Amino acid sequence: MNSAGEARGVRCGGSHGGASQLAPVVLARCSDPAGRCAGRRGPGGIHRTGPRTDGRDGTRNRQGRTAVEDGSRRVAELDTGFFVRWLTETASAVDREADRLTELDSAIGDADHGSNLRRGFTAVTAALTDKPPPSPGAALGLAGRTLVSKVGGASGPLYGTLLRRTGRELGDAATVSREELARAMSTGVEAVAALGGAAEGDKTMLDALLPAVRALPESFTAARRAAAEGAVGTVPMRARRGRASYLGERSIGHEDPGAASSLLLVAALERSWEAADE
Repeated sequence: MNSAGEARGVRCGGSHGGASQLAPVVLARCSDPAGRCAGRRGPGGIHRTGPRTDGRDGTRNRQGRTAVEDGSRRVAELDTGFFVRWLTETASAVDREADRLTELDSAIGDADHGSNLRRGFTAVTAALTDKPPPSPGAALGLAGRTLVSKVGGASGPLYGTLLRRTGRELGDAATVSREELARAMSTGVEAVAALGGAAEGDKTMLDALLPAVRALPESFTAARRAAAEGAVGTVPMRARRGRASYLGERSIGHEDPGAASSLLLVAALERSWEAADE
């Protein structure tokens, strides 16, 4: 695969798009498996937060979802179940697209990106099942550690760094807002850039991830669109970091496999939100 540069032998592969408004409803799922919550419970373990004393109140639409008001702004509250769903959806997407990722990598890299990520995210799914995480940050930390331990080459260290640093930024909070996730992911992406010694425009995974985290505060759809545009935007680029950079002009005309897989991660985030909102 192509890289965000090489740091201690690690390589990494990797626009803005249009945006749509986030649906003005928010899930606040009960953390108790039996659905016993301090608030009023709705269908499927989704609960209404009810009145608050900090100026934010919970309102419910016809589907029983919760919209937490902060002045005139609607705030998305994402719980541990959402993050587990995001990671398992990513694993499914990687499994479906593994052959394509490997084909992209065969043109400018080691021809192992798809197989490595498939092995890694399969292990992530198993780890989340074997040891259910207690918080969103813990879910990402577990996934990151698993990728580092199970995947060789560049994919494990780079995606592992992204998820671990993002999880660390989220801390032990039981729920996080989309804006908080965006800030945490920005820190994670910065860690990836530091590890690989790359920047946006170097034809790496950063060309999809950086636009995505910039757009994420607006909506999950905006983030996915930005990542998609960033991934496609790597096609005319000349690689400046990693193995693909050795090809010089011959690296032009190929989509970066790391950017393509980063798009899968961001698209899975959007699908997880849509599934939660059904």
